[in-house]
Amino acid sequence: MRKFKMLLIAALATLAFVGCTAVPVQNINNTAVAINSTNKATIQGVERAIIQAGGSLGWVMKKVNSGKIQGVLTLRKHVAVVLITYNANEYSITYQDSTALDYNPADNTIHKNYNGWIQNLNKAIQVQLSML
Repeated sequence: MRKFKMLLIAALATLAFVGCTAVPVQNINNTAVAINSTNKATIQGVERAIIQAGGSLGWVMKKVNSGKIQGVLTLRKHVAVVLITYNANEYSITYQDSTALDYNPADNTIHKNYNGWIQNLNKAIQVQLSML
């Protein structure tokens, strides 16, 4: 009986641990394009910065149309797809689709690694924008 209780506790602990990998999807909304005060950003410069930033991190960046770039990151069996909307003043990174990341549309949750990838992409975009 004691062995059964220990197995049950271990199973419940494992389930609780596995369930902790889902977090709310993080989008980056209306982030200002910050460059030095003597220059003004252009939409072409912002586009170039976004594409270079994504490419430097392994994202495949594809211009969908003016002001929109789709980014796809593939790591092993995991795929994250985002839509980046932008103009000369601001940009946003929005979840679009994923594979093998346990996305739950009802709860708007996803594997915790996704948010780290988005934060890294955002930081890389900011670095590229600072060099405009």
